[in-house]
Amino acid sequence: MTAEERHRERMQRKKELVDRKIARATIERGVLVVNTGNGKGKSSSGFGMLARSLGHGFRCGVVQFIKGSFSTGEEAFFRRFDDELAYHVMGEGFTWETQDKARDIAAAQAAWQVAAGMLADPEYDFVLLDELNIALVQQYVQLEQVLTALAARPPNQHVVITGRGAPDGLIDVADTVTEMRVVKHAFQAGIKAQKGIEL
Repeated sequence: MTAEERHRERMQRKKELVDRKIARATIERGVLVVNTGNGKGKSSSGFGMLARSLGHGFRCGVVQFIKGSFSTGEEAFFRRFDDELAYHVMGEGFTWETQDKARDIAAAQAAWQVAAGMLADPEYDFVLLDELNIALVQQYVQLEQVLTALAARPPNQHVVITGRGAPDGLIDVADTVTEMRVVKHAFQAGIKAQKGIEL
């Protein structure tokens, strides 16, 4: 048997395995995705799924829980989709910047009210709750509130939650959880945040 024939045989076996797994995946419903960890890419992944959802003609919502004190490229881009997307920047900035716990809690609670409204609305096919995990870790928003709203959401609604330190209770109910790990980051070498990469 030639190398090409062996390769073709391996790929055929792999295709059969993958096809069987695809055939077994018959459930169709909204999924809960959690992106967490200390590495870069949690929000970027969420916004990638937002772009994909808009491409499919979904009605989408975004609530940003922390970011808000500076403009970002994703906000500038996605604001162009007024008819398909409700975009809410609700944060006051990172907690070490505001240095005002009461203000941070009030901002997070206001953001949660908007988010809870989206989660209860069957008009929304996709909801991105950016940096909600940070509000949960700081206990600015209570985990039980979030879990209750997620459990009661419309059955076909997809939800993506981002941010470091996702609590165990959220991980337990999620369908897909990805933990981003830092291998190397430009900031550690003194390179400031760059437009199109971090901003």
